[in-house]
Amino acid sequence: MSTIQSDFDRIALVSPDGSLHNQHYSEFLLRQVRPNCQAALEIGCGKGEFSRRLAERSARVLALDLSPEMIRIARANSASQSNIEFQIADVTTYDLPTEGFDCIASIATLHHLPLGEMLRKMKAALKPGGVLLILDLFEPQGVVDTLLNPLALLVSVILRLIHHGRLRSSREARDAWAAHESHDLYPTMSQVRELCSEVLPGARIKKHLLWRYSVIWRKNR
Repeated sequence: MSTIQSDFDRIALVSPDGSLHNQHYSEFLLRQVRPNCQAALEIGCGKGEFSRRLAERSARVLALDLSPEMIRIARANSASQSNIEFQIADVTTYDLPTEGFDCIASIATLHHLPLGEMLRKMKAALKPGGVLLILDLFEPQGVVDTLLNPLALLVSVILRLIHHGRLRSSREARDAWAAHESHDLYPTMSQVRELCSEVLPGARIKKHLLWRYSVIWRKNR
């Protein structure tokens, strides 16, 4: 966890658009949040982009991240939204309240953590009727994923050009992400489906173009 913290402290300082691929799916995730959401949790909030969107749909948001630099920037960028509480925390040891949240979101974070353990922990912290939103990365496998890679790369470049006016991130950002990705590990889609079948029966699992998958699960009352 100390390595992950160091990685993201570095990324926070040099990568203003590091979560562009994740932001592409924000609207899809936010559509799953019911209007009467009172308490929401984001695990791995980074600079708080999704937390701020979630705070528009929830009375209060608790946003956790391991990186002090990410939390520092998130707080600075969210000063106008008093219903978000940002905390520096390791979610694997953080004491989440049982059935404490109407919505729990995790974006590009769970591949750093023991997936099965975290699914169970989030499930226990979700209120009956609450929704779990997961967006994360998977390990491509097979011919279809190989054929889709060039299309994903093209879409990635177009998104960066549209949103940031350039084709590539800065050298510092590319180096920081490359250093992190050198020890990153991702589950396969079959592993994700197997775990969700066991822990989150009935979850809606979808593979997305930009090397992401989503899991949407609503807890029965």
